[in-house]
Amino acid sequence: MRVFLGILMILVINAKTTAQENTSISWLTFEQLEDSLAVKSKKVFINFYADWCVYCKKMDQAAYKDVKVMAILKEEYYAVKMNVETRDTINFNGDSFVNVEFGKKRNPVHEIPLLLASRENIPFSLPAIILLNEDFQITNRYFEYISPKRMRIVLEN
Repeated sequence: MRVFLGILMILVINAKTTAQENTSISWLTFEQLEDSLAVKSKKVFINFYADWCVYCKKMDQAAYKDVKVMAILKEEYYAVKMNVETRDTINFNGDSFVNVEFGKKRNPVHEIPLLLASRENIPFSLPAIILLNEDFQITNRYFEYISPKRMRIVLEN
């Protein structure tokens, strides 16, 4: 009987762990992205956010909790999530990137989102989603709330 209970406990713990792994996106940092790209080329999904961004939080609760969105991101993309107001120095592809606006203005934006998500004559805005192909070239950029249904379409194209 004890052996049976022991096996049952192991199965329950294993099932719970597997279920937890499938209920979240494994977000990478830019440093982790660089390591991953060195091993295998893959499309890249970048989610720029800020703690104060209401639509970013809404996407965290809706689009990024959608089972199909999570599956597509896991299979087809390296998913990167970055707080645009970080003070961290980020080393990527032999260069160092910093938040030069920190301390100079309210809601300072780091260099990386400014490089990847800026638009001519339009102020930087959130949420900002950047899609890159396997050659690390930008294919699409989105500056709005994206519903789970639309996110699946965005990711599949």
